[in-house]
Amino acid sequence: MAAKNSTPDETRLDTHLDAPSTTAPGDGPADTTDPDERAVSATPDKGAAALAGHGTVNAVLPAPKKTAAKRTGKDRTETYPATRPDGTEVTVERNIETGESTVKDG
Repeated sequence: MAAKNSTPDETRLDTHLDAPSTTAPGDGPADTTDPDERAVSATPDKGAAALAGHGTVNAVLPAPKKTAAKRTGKDRTETYPATRPDGTEVTVERNIETGESTVKDG
């Protein structure tokens, strides 16, 4: 009895360079269903893939995930007057580092 080939439900980047990448139906070799995953080009081992009987070979690897730098120091803020649609004068304070804003009457 022949082994059943299973197809994945989602596509992730493979880490090998000597065989074809495994993808869900309709996805390409550099596709991924993980929004934080990025592909980078790599030099595949075409010889090992050919010896193993593969007609194609994976040529992308997952890039290291980006991590935000730890913030240090005091947040920068800006304060400015604004007018609401009803004509009321307010003061807006915006944190430049985080983008958060607060509105104060008067």
